[in-house]
Amino acid sequence: MNRRLAWTAVCLALSAIGSFIKLPTFAGSIALDSAPALVAAGVLGPRAGAAVAGLGHLVSALIGGFPLGPVHWFVALEMAGLGALFAVLHRRGWKIGNAVVFFIGNAFLAPLPLAVSFGWPFVFAVIPPLSAAAAVNVLIALAVMPVVVRLAAKAGVEAPHA
Repeated sequence: MNRRLAWTAVCLALSAIGSFIKLPTFAGSIALDSAPALVAAGVLGPRAGAAVAGLGHLVSALIGGFPLGPVHWFVALEMAGLGALFAVLHRRGWKIGNAVVFFIGNAFLAPLPLAVSFGWPFVFAVIPPLSAAAAVNVLIALAVMPVVVRLAAKAGVEAPHA
């Protein structure tokens, strides 16, 4: 249990570092904080993936000055759900499908509830930068995950069953 917690903490720290790498957009919280969350989800399971994705978004929002205000708490819940879903699909063998589902969920579905607070023009404006960030995050995660899986196995971190 201590090793899994340590690996989760490392992923959260990497997510915090990724939150400093912002995409140049009007929304100050779009960053590369999701890649470590996806790795945590794939290697450590749904709980770790959800925790790192949700907390990683909150760190990114904090660094960006909480541009959407308290709505970021809702977005963090969405990210946690997407992180957990990525892990569940990964455990079921959807090694690429989980990335596609995360991309669609992050880039197109997650912004939809924001229309209530900010209107449809905001949602349509945020989709392109979210798409770019989601694509980069997914590609980074898919590239490093095989290496991290091997390192975790060597360190004695067992992947949980979904």
